[in-house]
Amino acid sequence: MVKKIMLDILRKRRSIRIYKAKAFEPEELVEQLKEAALRSPTSRNFRPWRFLFITDSAKLEALSRAKISGSSFLRGASLGVVVCADENESDVWIEDCSIASIILQLTGQSLGLGSCWIQIRKRMHSESQTSEDYVKGVLGLPANMKVESIISFGYPDEEKPPIPKAQLEYNKILSTE
Repeated sequence: MVKKIMLDILRKRRSIRIYKAKAFEPEELVEQLKEAALRSPTSRNFRPWRFLFITDSAKLEALSRAKISGSSFLRGASLGVVVCADENESDVWIEDCSIASIILQLTGQSLGLGSCWIQIRKRMHSESQTSEDYVKGVLGLPANMKVESIISFGYPDEEKPPIPKAQLEYNKILSTE
């Protein structure tokens, strides 16, 4: 019999933006997320990514203002993981960071956490400042560090049903025949 554990995780995973005001217990959850991030596959095993695990509420509040819209819910999260990379270490750092971001989300789902991807790269904090520059300023990151995303985590305080199989867009699967 084939186990469908990963498919079950994919079916249940939804972007969660409302979290319970509850810190992670036990701290082992954060350690498991760290391990998952560091096990993320990368091109040629270059591992250009870096991860900042933010639990400080003041920093989460500051990071919740990273974008003109679409990041405010980070202030209610228990954890924000900033996914960034040294662009000089790999020409495909964007792809590597994207893989790590989704690995973090799927691991969080498997641990009973809600999460949401906050896109930072190519987004704006204000009319004159990029989200990336804003995040780098808040965290004191060097110029060579590029920020792809922030993944918010917390215990879900909203329920979203899985997307029904009938709504999957099978027409996006192309045939070569």
